[in-house]
Amino acid sequence: MPPNAAPRYTVPGITVQDAGSVIELLQLRLHALNDLHLTLKHVHWNVVGPYFIAVHEMLDPQVDRVRAMADDVAERLAALGGVAHGTPGRLVEERTWEDYSVGRADAIAHLGALNLVYTGVIEELRTVTKSVAEIDPVTEDLLIEQLRDLEQFQWFVRAHLETVGGTLTTAGAASETEAARQAAAR
Repeated sequence: MPPNAAPRYTVPGITVQDAGSVIELLQLRLHALNDLHLTLKHVHWNVVGPYFIAVHEMLDPQVDRVRAMADDVAERLAALGGVAHGTPGRLVEERTWEDYSVGRADAIAHLGALNLVYTGVIEELRTVTKSVAEIDPVTEDLLIEQLRDLEQFQWFVRAHLETVGGTLTTAGAASETEAARQAAAR
């Protein structure tokens, strides 16, 4: 954390140094949630095909909940004495992942790509949750709650991609475009 961004105060029972570490982790989670919110809306607007309405309507509650998650993370970050940077420029500058790559596409293709997005968000959130566990159980609790919801959303997505035999049509895909192709070819 840059010296001028270190908190000057934090919540009782946590050192300013530890709070600074948690703030750094939460800032990247804020970027991830803001990015996920926009990605979900992008899919919502650009989905076509026979499953259009089912996917279009499935995504609305996910968008709303992810937006609320971002707000919760930003508020926790501020409570710890940090500054929640939620501007698009900061998100693009500081993110560690590529932009969503699928435009107008079949519903199943988007779901294939979205499954990989959820995997990335969830894996990183699990890592961050472990990192904050010893320092701040309140932040850990917040992140665990978000994990539960994100994993359920991924389950909703994966249900469209699963075969009767229990395998994912996107198994082994290394990129969103590859997952989209595999899912659409099903």
